[in-house]
Order: sequence, then C-alpha cells, then structure tokens
Amino acid sequence: MITPERTGPPLTGGERETLRAFLDYHRATLALKCEGLPDEDLRRRSMPPSTLTLLGLVRHMAEVERTWFRRVIAGEDVPHVWSDKADFQEAFDATASTGAEAFAAWQAEVAHARRIEQAAESLDVTGYFPKWDDHVSLRLVMLHLIHEYARHNGHADFLREGIDGVVGA
Repeated sequence: MITPERTGPPLTGGERETLRAFLDYHRATLALKCEGLPDEDLRRRSMPPSTLTLLGLVRHMAEVERTWFRRVIAGEDVPHVWSDKADFQEAFDATASTGAEAFAAWQAEVAHARRIEQAAESLDVTGYFPKWDDHVSLRLVMLHLIHEYARHNGHADFLREGIDGVVGA
C-alpha cells in the first residue's frame, strides 16, 4: 500500500475543484485508516457480531468507484470487481483476497475514476444508472461518492480503534 497524502479541500474555489478535493480527501482518509496494518488486522471484525472489516471496506469502495464512474458515467460494460453475480455484498467478504489485492484493485478504480472525471466536459455530463432507471449527472456521482466515503470512513474510525486503539486522521 502506498502511504497516502491527504490534503484538505480548498477554502475557496470552483464547484468541480471543491468536489474533486473533497473526494480525494476522503479517499486518502480510508487509506490512512488502513495504513500499516497486516492482512490479519485488515480482516479483523472488531465489533462482533458485525462482519464489517477494513479490508471489506476497501473492496467495497473499489466496487463503488467502478460502478459509478466506469459503468454509469463512462458507460463501460465491465463486470463487478469482486462478484460474478453483480452482488455488491460480496465485496465485503474480507476472506476472499489479500490487502495487496484489494488495495491494487481500489487504486486502479480510483485512477479510472479520476481519468473519467477529468475528461468529462462538465459536471452536467450524465450517465445511465439502471437501478434507478434514470440518468444521473457527474455532479451527483461525485457527491454520492463523497457521502459513501464519509459514511464508511466513520465505520473505519471505529474498526481501526478496535484493532489497535489508533484514533484520529
């Protein structure tokens, strides 16, 4: 895993620049929550009976990045990362991969997402989201991912604290 560099969002700036910065901030936060942990700890369910793990969160976010940016905005016909049945829940199964595999998949999907976002003409670019049977804007996708990361980074806070007591970041 690469040591994450986390920069706070700009205090002033345009909408797109601000959305991009907040999304990257949250991506870096997830990486920081996992930093320095061996696979055994990344797989640890620190709050039984929940099966949620840090590794499962990383796998899930790879799936989320792929779906919203590649499948929805770019219209790519790519399968799910972790499921051949298009089941998002399978990504949470931390027993199915190593930390190196999960982080490589997640980082690859983040790179694709950045490429797609930067190539888009504007935040008004739309893509089709089958679950809602409607088109969604790049703006909505970026806001949705910020929300998704923020929610799961809260989970990651508790998971990491339960593993080794590390808080903050």
